[in-house]
Amino acid sequence: METLYLACLIGGILYAIVSVIFGDWLSMTLDGMLDFLTLDGHSWLQPTALIGSLTVFGGAGIMLTRYTPLSAGVILALSVLIALAAGAGVFLLYVRPMERSENPIAFSLHALSGSLAEVLVTVPAKGYGEVLVKVGAGFTNQIAASYEGVPIIAGSRVVVVEVKDHTLYVSEVDLS
Repeated sequence: METLYLACLIGGILYAIVSVIFGDWLSMTLDGMLDFLTLDGHSWLQPTALIGSLTVFGGAGIMLTRYTPLSAGVILALSVLIALAAGAGVFLLYVRPMERSENPIAFSLHALSGSLAEVLVTVPAKGYGEVLVKVGAGFTNQIAASYEGVPIIAGSRVVVVEVKDHTLYVSEVDLS
């Protein structure tokens, strides 16, 4: 049994080293060739939690074998319980919070229609200025033109009426 524990421990450590050092490089090189290996479905099937459990199983098995007088069956059962607890801990304390914290930063200019913005650089009647628009948790500066063909001074609040040719067409809004 000690061979099984040692193999699990070493395999988990090697997996961690390879994925940290070569993970991005392998991902780019293989470009989806190993997608069939992904475990779609429940998020608790994440490799981080599974391999972490396997590594802890091996380490617990070795420690219990060498430093306790327990029988092989009891050591196996305890190792499995410790591994399940460690896997649950990794999932609950690392994987799940990371899944919830993912916020995409991409946005579409066309999705900005109807958004409120602030004029940073005065928008002339004919020509371009710049506006600051809130997108998700951040802000973006975009090129703007006057929708109605009237000048809009810096500091004014505007609404994005239309988006075309990578330009936001804005109209001044009175929020008072």
